[in-house]
Amino acid sequence: MHACTESAELGLFTKPAYRLNLEASEHPLILVCEHASRYIPAPLNDLGLSSDAAREHIAWDIGALALAEALSEVLGATLISANYSRLLIDLNRPLHAHSSIPMQSEVYQVPGNQVLDEATRQYRREQLFNPFHQRLAQLIESRQAQGRAVRVVGIHSFTPVYYGQPRTVEAGVLYARAQSYAQRLIDGLSRHELIVAGNQPYTIDPLSDMTVPVHGDARGLDSVLIEVRNDLLRTPEAVQRWADYLAPLL
Repeated sequence: MHACTESAELGLFTKPAYRLNLEASEHPLILVCEHASRYIPAPLNDLGLSSDAAREHIAWDIGALALAEALSEVLGATLISANYSRLLIDLNRPLHAHSSIPMQSEVYQVPGNQVLDEATRQYRREQLFNPFHQRLAQLIESRQAQGRAVRVVGIHSFTPVYYGQPRTVEAGVLYARAQSYAQRLIDGLSRHELIVAGNQPYTIDPLSDMTVPVHGDARGLDSVLIEVRNDLLRTPEAVQRWADYLAPLL
């Protein structure tokens, strides 16, 4: 499909949609960080958000990329990570989901997404969403064709407070079909006296999730999302601590 030339955003997405670390890894794990970046091209003026809001969790998963990179390095595992903010288009949402291009995120209105024509929506899909998911699918399918084991794990973070309510859970393992794999992770993290839960603070839903349902469960692969509370990922030392917790379990 050709890019839609009618979009007012034509030519703004000059960086690749994703970054790929250790593409040729022999490790069965493929790490996915869909909310790695808060980058929005300057002409879009942070989609009308204040500079403070554009640095908050609504634009990206704070600490998630650092954790994903640390895990990729220690395990020698492939990592695919987004180069653009999820406010432009959320790579962990199906295209039909209402939150694919969010008009509001928690208490924040996103002015730049309020009135978008279909040409611009389609342009974001073609430039940002499709390349990411096509490349992830290629990574998985190439390994499957070689008869190799594959696991798909998304790395995310979540806010300590949501709509004014504190969250006490420190990490969640989100899963649908990969119950045994998820339980191994939950049990392993719990041994460090962490507050860990399955399918918290969110659940996997094929109507609102991409990575686990489409790239993992639909292929019969072990696949989960790992969510770490973002106040626990604010320093390099904290990130390394979580990488040390998770790496032996993955």
